[in-house]
Amino acid sequence: MAVMCLTAEYITINASDLKTYVKKAELTVEVDDLETTNFASAGWKEVIGGLKSGTLAITANDDFALRRTDSIIWPLLGTVVLFEVRPTQGAASTSNPKFTGSVMINSTTAGGDVGSLAEKDFSFPTSGAVTRATS
Repeated sequence: MAVMCLTAEYITINASDLKTYVKKAELTVEVDDLETTNFASAGWKEVIGGLKSGTLAITANDDFALRRTDSIIWPLLGTVVLFEVRPTQGAASTSNPKFTGSVMINSTTAGGDVGSLAEKDFSFPTSGAVTRATS
């Protein structure tokens, strides 16, 4: 697959398919850089990789009905659950890799601006390893 436009991203949290509600899902993975600069570095900063971490950021249309956005996320508050993200709804493949791991459901919101669409913005930290697979 070449460069693409995201139109049908796949996202599950705790095995709940959220495609009907989610309009943005973005997984960011980072590695701490640990400075190892010393007098032999000749004036250049040197670093090595440290601990890895990640964040799953989601924007979802809000819905308070049973088995909808709010009723899926609210009971998970304070727990660590599995997630999966893929660029498309298709099966995982070399052109549609899946990213899986666990996230801590550490916040939720309700409300918004007058006259605006009811949305929820989440930013869940990963817990443990995040993996990338093509099958």
